[in-house]
Amino acid sequence: MRRAYQVTAVRSAERALMDLLPDGTLMRRAAAGLASVCGSLLARYPGHVYGTRVVVLAGSGDNGGDALYAGALLARRGAAVTAVLAGPRAHAGGTAELLAAGGRVTAEAGDLMARADLIVDGLLGIGGRGGLREPFAGLAAAAEQARARDATVVAVDLPSGIDADTGAVDGPAVRADVTVTFGAIKPGLLIDPGAGHAGPVELIDIGLRPYLDAEPAALAPQAEDIGALLPRPGPESDKYRRGVVGVLAGSDRYAGAAVLATGGAVRGGAGMVRVVTATVPAAAVRQAWPEAVLTVHPGEGDWDLAGSVGRVQAWVAGPGMGTGPDAVARLTAVLATGLPALVDADGLTILSQHQGLLPRAAPTLITPHAGELSRLIGADPAAVEAGRLEHAHRAAEQLGVTVLLKGSTTVIASPGDPTVLVNPTGTPWLATAGTGDVLSGLAGSLLAQGLDPAWAAAAAAYLHGMAARLAAAGTGRPGRRGGEPAPEAPIGAHDVVGALPAAIRGVS
Repeated sequence: MRRAYQVTAVRSAERALMDLLPDGTLMRRAAAGLASVCGSLLARYPGHVYGTRVVVLAGSGDNGGDALYAGALLARRGAAVTAVLAGPRAHAGGTAELLAAGGRVTAEAGDLMARADLIVDGLLGIGGRGGLREPFAGLAAAAEQARARDATVVAVDLPSGIDADTGAVDGPAVRADVTVTFGAIKPGLLIDPGAGHAGPVELIDIGLRPYLDAEPAALAPQAEDIGALLPRPGPESDKYRRGVVGVLAGSDRYAGAAVLATGGAVRGGAGMVRVVTATVPAAAVRQAWPEAVLTVHPGEGDWDLAGSVGRVQAWVAGPGMGTGPDAVARLTAVLATGLPALVDADGLTILSQHQGLLPRAAPTLITPHAGELSRLIGADPAAVEAGRLEHAHRAAEQLGVTVLLKGSTTVIASPGDPTVLVNPTGTPWLATAGTGDVLSGLAGSLLAQGLDPAWAAAAAAYLHGMAARLAAAGTGRPGRRGGEPAPEAPIGAHDVVGALPAAIRGVS
């Protein structure tokens, strides 16, 4: 499990540890870890570190000091290191150490970054807020131009211009290839848009963990965490003990939604999938998933949910079901059952138009994208995208449900819980019609097997993202050069369903 802590918690832990250590110890620990990662990145050059050109962008704060001390360590290994002192003052100890190691310092970047192999971003630290202003904004732009020419940019603790607590990017910001963070991961490194600026995150242990007393602001489950969550059938298992999930999905216009949601539910491990749908999608589901038990709803008039469907332990409602009066009646019936329920797609549109359907006493999970969430809570969609953490929390509290906010970073928030779950898997190829229906069926299957909404959402998002990666890369297909991952290619939602068993095996 990767744990991310807010700035206040990290600052408090740093103060507690620094009181026990000689001055400068934490900075030197951080610099040693930073230099080690930089050295590994420079290993692609013929002389490795020796002879490479390194530019350190040093602000006035501790991040600038970390970068300068790391620059000194690289200079001692033979790198040509130049520090651009961008703030009104420089860290005196770090500057002196770099000069003593044979490095150079300057106040003007000139064309240094155009010739650099590696650029170290130490402009701002975790206390920075808002976008970068000059001269930092110009340095960030020059670093990005250097990246386009194959230089590597390494961020110190987090990319300058990123909000460490939220991942918000409110103006110019550094875009890093790798971020080296110290002591604890910060939420803004896991949540877009900040995560998209951070690249892979390397955590350097500087001894903070025993002093991090606050609850983490975010958790990013890893493969072993998801594997431990998944229910496993035993010798005594039968289809009812393994969970029965009801899927209310599809219409004559959107038959595929029922097929895809059913596929996600079947592959998610439920013992039985009961599908409630219209005539046309019923035929499609029967053809694709003969193991599903079908109930064809009349489409109009009164309908007895309990008497028509049979035993169900959790519901998925919404994908492709329509939003007319009959769809409203069916969703209302599902939410009145008192069973765990997941609402997605058309079901979310109905919820936005009929506010009285929420909250409900039973466990409830909704799976909106930013546009759907904005309609549910009366927010601007752009604001939701820019502040995913804030708006997921707001929706959970306002609606009284667990929220899985889909997008480039999937964020899961539950009412009354300050810690969000963040999904680390996925691929941009998931941005295609029908993949959300697969996710709904998969998460609903896990609800039926007894997982609570937050962890059903987290496990489903992880497996869904991993299945998409496997499908996009071609399951079992080798990479282009020894050890390199296979290149990805476009996929459809049915490819994600097909790759789910491999994704589940991968965490087992």
